[in-house]
Amino acid sequence: MPVLTLDQAQTIVSAALAHGRDHGLKPLAVAVLDARGALKAFAAADGTALRRGEIAIGKANGALGLGVGSRTLGTMAVERPHFIAAATQAIGPLVPVPGGVLIAGVDGPLGAVGISGDTSDNDEAAVLAGIAASGLTAQPG
Repeated sequence: MPVLTLDQAQTIVSAALAHGRDHGLKPLAVAVLDARGALKAFAAADGTALRRGEIAIGKANGALGLGVGSRTLGTMAVERPHFIAAATQAIGPLVPVPGGVLIAGVDGPLGAVGISGDTSDNDEAAVLAGIAASGLTAQPG
């Protein structure tokens, strides 16, 4: 069974941060979780606002825990807020806004990436750039 390697996770973080710098985004925090939900790699750009790391982890954790990208979780939060509140109790921190993306694997997700710091759409674009740079496939959902 394929696993997310440390090199791949670090590439995702580096490329996502580079995307942010290259596109003039606010300082970003990037978290990569493996398929088990364990933190594989993390970095925060200089000047990142306090707690952006926790938000990034929450985006990734929600995507991984419910099997859909955090953009979809945002839609679910509007349609079924009680479900999202209950899911937070069941799986832990969950941030239902764009910026949490699954990393596709053959037999299920290899992990998830969460990012926070700019607008949610810009956060998601940086995640997608990071995953692409690693040679893996994003599942934004």
